[in-house]
Amino acid sequence: MFTDWSEALEAESLPLNPNAAQQLAAAARVTARSSHDKDDLGLLLDVLGLTTDPDTLTALLPLIPETGDAPTMTTTPATEAIDVPVTPLTFSNPVQELLDWATAHPATAVRNRANRITADLAELTERRDTEAAQREAEEKVARAKAELERAQEELRTVKANTRTTATSTAPHAARTGSGSGRTREELAAIRSWARENGHQVADQGMVPKRIQEAYDAAHQATARKTG
Repeated sequence: MFTDWSEALEAESLPLNPNAAQQLAAAARVTARSSHDKDDLGLLLDVLGLTTDPDTLTALLPLIPETGDAPTMTTTPATEAIDVPVTPLTFSNPVQELLDWATAHPATAVRNRANRITADLAELTERRDTEAAQREAEEKVARAKAELERAQEELRTVKANTRTTATSTAPHAARTGSGSGRTREELAAIRSWARENGHQVADQGMVPKRIQEAYDAAHQATARKTG
């Protein structure tokens, strides 16, 4: 209930749907009632994007509380103010200027809010850096796994080629080892000797081992007699 009829009449005369200019004027008046002095009023108006020309400031000066204490909406005593350490961060100039202004503000509520915002920004910055480092580490692990898989595939290929080569060369080695080790001339001489001594041998192919042994024995005996 109004105790001053002039205020009641003034309130009744206010439009229900104010235009933009009226809204800005009302915001300027509320800002003036929340200011400590003329300089503080100018800073608040500038932050809110309201007019700060000399005529406006002069018109709003009577609305500034005489005690210089801006009204506050909080009932928390000043002794219970949250003391949050201010962590220097890198921001764009407008944001940093606003935080600097709020940090140095005479009102405890404004300073506390600036401290909380700074602490939140520091926490967000740390989380962003941590997540970026985690993503980088995961990418390195993925690249290492892919490189390991390629190396394992190359190793399997080398082992497979080695087994194939060994398998293909094994029969040839067996055939070579199973031969008599004699030249064609020697085999021809053995065949001739075998026919002269009543043995039957084919014109081609392997000479039986018994005939080769008989040939060797005969020639060794001849060599002993000659010696």
